[in-house]
Formats: sequence, C-alpha cells, structure tokens
Amino acid sequence: MQHAHARGAPRRSVMIPLLGILLSACATAPQSQAPTPQATPAPSTPAPYTSTYRALPSTTTLIRGATVLTGTGTRIDNGDVLIVDGKISAVGTQLSAPAGAKVIEANGRWVTPGLIDVHSHLGVYPSPGVDAHSDGNEMVDPVTAQAWAEHALWPQDPGFQTALEGGITTMQILPGSGNLIGGRGVTVKNVHATTYQAMKFPGAPQGLKMACGENPKGVYGGKGQAPMTRMGNVAGYRQAFADAQAYREEWNKYRRELAEYEKKQKDAAGKKKDADDKPPSPPKRDLKSDTLVGAMNGEILVHIHCYRADEMAIMIDLANEFGFKIAAFHHAVEAYKIADLLAQNDICGAEWADWWGFKMEAFDGVMENLALTDMPRNSCAVVHSDSPEGIQRLNQEAGKAMARGNRMGLDISREHAITWLTLNAAKALGIDQVTGTLEAGKMGDVVIWNGDPFSVYALAEAVFIDGALVYDRKSPPAKPASDFLLGQYETAVKGSAQ
Repeated sequence: MQHAHARGAPRRSVMIPLLGILLSACATAPQSQAPTPQATPAPSTPAPYTSTYRALPSTTTLIRGATVLTGTGTRIDNGDVLIVDGKISAVGTQLSAPAGAKVIEANGRWVTPGLIDVHSHLGVYPSPGVDAHSDGNEMVDPVTAQAWAEHALWPQDPGFQTALEGGITTMQILPGSGNLIGGRGVTVKNVHATTYQAMKFPGAPQGLKMACGENPKGVYGGKGQAPMTRMGNVAGYRQAFADAQAYREEWNKYRRELAEYEKKQKDAAGKKKDADDKPPSPPKRDLKSDTLVGAMNGEILVHIHCYRADEMAIMIDLANEFGFKIAAFHHAVEAYKIADLLAQNDICGAEWADWWGFKMEAFDGVMENLALTDMPRNSCAVVHSDSPEGIQRLNQEAGKAMARGNRMGLDISREHAITWLTLNAAKALGIDQVTGTLEAGKMGDVVIWNGDPFSVYALAEAVFIDGALVYDRKSPPAKPASDFLLGQYETAVKGSAQ
C-alpha cells in the first residue's frame, strides 16, 4: 500500500454515513495542564488559535461488573468504573453508586480507556477524497514548518464519527509527509463541533511533523530540486535548524539589549534623557523559525515519519546536534532492529501491525515489529493508523500485533497490549498526565466493548468523552447525520423515491 497523501495525490476514501451526535457544549472545561518541559521561550506572541473546547454535560455514571483494562497494565475482573463530574473517580470492585448515578450493568463486557491515535489525517484529508479536500501537504518548499494542520482541519469530516464508533476519543492530526518538515500537528478530542478550536485538546502541546527517506526526496527530486537524495534530506534538516538557531540568538540578543535599555531607563529616572537613546528594535518575526525554535526549546513535540533503522539513528544524531527531543518515530517498520536505542532515548515507536513492502524503505518490515519494539525496559510501543479506515479498527490492529508477539513466545497480555492504544499514545502526545488510563482524576474518556476488545468481533457499544455519552450503539435514532451528510441523505432518499 502506498501513501497517496504522502505524494500529494488526492486520497481516496470510502463515503461512509456519519451518524453524528448533536450536542451543545456548555459545561466547564476540564482542568488540565500541558505536561511539557519549561524552557527559554521562543519569540512569540500570545497564541491566537487557542482551544475553546468545553466538556459536554455529563451524568455521574457507574459501569459495573465488567472486565476492566485500566491502561496501567492492570486487569480487573468483575470490575467497576465510577465517573463523576466528567472525571474518573474510582476504579475497583464492588463500588457504591452515588445517589442519582446512572448504573450500567456491564457483565460480559470489557471496559478500556478511550483509544488514542497519534497519527491521523482526518479533517485535512477528509471524506469524500477529492482534490478540493486535499489540504494535508503544503508541497511548495521542502521546509514548511510555518504551516499548521489545524488551519486546514474540517470538523465536518465524516471520518470523525466513524472513528468514534471504533472507540477513538483523542487523535493527533498531522500534515502529510511530502516535505522534510511539513508543519505543526494538533491534538483534538473526538467531539462533534463546528470549529476545530472547539475540538482542540486543552493544554496539549503541538507536534512538529518531519519526514525521512523516499517521500521528500521523491517529491522534490522529481522536480529537479533539492533534496533528491537522502544526504540532501539530512542537509535540508540541518540547514533549517541552523537557521533557527541563528534566529533564536537574534531574539536572545534583542532581549538582552532590551533588558539593559530598561535598566538604564530605570536608573536614569528623573534625569535628563538623551534624545538618541532609543530602545532596540526586535528582529523580524519568521514563522518557520518560530516553529523550529519551539521544538528546540521543548515546547513542540517532534514526530518523525521514518521507516529504516539507519535513518532513525541519523535522526537521533540530528536531534542531539540541535538539542530537540524526538517524541516518536512514526511507521518505523524497522524499529525492531534498534528497539534498545529507541528505549534508551525515550522515543516511542508508533507503528502499524503489519504494513510492509509497499515501497523499498518498507520492504524489511516484519509483523513482529511492534512486539519487538515493546520488549526493552522503558520502551514505548504505539499502534497508529495513518488511515481513515484503519482508525475505525485500531483495536484489531493491536490485536494482530499482540498475536504475532505471542506466536513468537513473548507472552503479551491484554492488559499490557491496551497500553499501545492508550497510555503510550498519550505519552507520545504529551497528555498522559490527564488521559490515557482509568485512574482517579483523569479525564472520563471510556469505552465499553461488547467483548474482548482485541477480537475481530469486538464492537464499541458506548463511548464517553469527559464523562459524557457521545456514542451509544443501541440508540441509532439519537445519532443524526453530520452537517455535511444531512443534505446528501435527503438527496439520496428523494432520488431513490423518484
């Protein structure tokens, strides 16, 4: 399978009816803080595109008698999950239902945290897959760090609802991989909204999408431009970050001079001022370098599309040269060759279960890749989709990876494998302090499954986001079509009646 969106071609998506839930957002936003490291700030102004997300109204809910996979590596048989005020209040057995609580008898069912997809292009390559909807690759220059995926995100994409029906409560929307540095990604909560700001995960750091190998060199080399080789790729990254370093120093110099000027003015208070004594002028703002400085300062998490083990090792050296941290390598079909190196550098491997061989750099993939990436101590294996269809069955992808690992004798339990879709994914996105596990105080993002979530027969029966029931498979009338598809349904019904 080739990535059409990676090459700039329009993505072909199946037109699937969206059964949206029309809910009004009027409750208080959940309290959360971005778990990003503090560092010397990059030149910036107050963020103009802030989250307006508000948790939906929720009811105190006790889910009782289920097999609970907490996302922490623990399994609780005949377990209970209590959600109060949109947050996990307690997880255990024989919990008491508070007065007025809704009790869901879940015997024979399984409960997990909401699933998280760290690599999605929903909204920027929405359905239907036509040229007018192709907004994920700004392929006018090998480095477009100034572009933000959120500024192209279309909330009416029917794919959001079909993902919700697969238990996806949170996802990172990324630019495509046609460029060396494609721009910033955004993490969203999977709720019905008119604006992307109302979906934007509060406090989540942005991601920076980079790409190795065939995609960028194929796009630009085919045009007779640089890069046209892998050595040209690395030269392009290095120059971009070197320019950003110089830009950062310009701003640091300006701040030092401004501080000296302000101190001088304070010391000279009440004295005659020199007419030529003026404050320093700030450097011209450069949005491309702003993003790269943010990455070097640890404020923006770096996510790299990279297949080959040798290239991942080079990118780790690049990160060390310029002082940025790689959050995850995406696709990473040869991660099994350097699993120890990834663990040592605290880098997640975000991978498919079994995609391989669809281009040369994917040729040495093995179906045990994810299980092997997961083996070293302190490893961080993640199952991702990179697909509007795959995101609907991310639980099955994890099931395949678990089965291949167990077949080779690794003895991977279900309570561990669920972390590939929850805790580890949250770590890669920098939001594990507030979601990704069923622990007291975390967001009430919960999925009730009709059975073993790793089974091909598993269906998400109910999905909660911040404690609000946003999907109920048993109540089809409560799931009207999305804004985009309402007119399509009406036309289809009238047309069939004629």
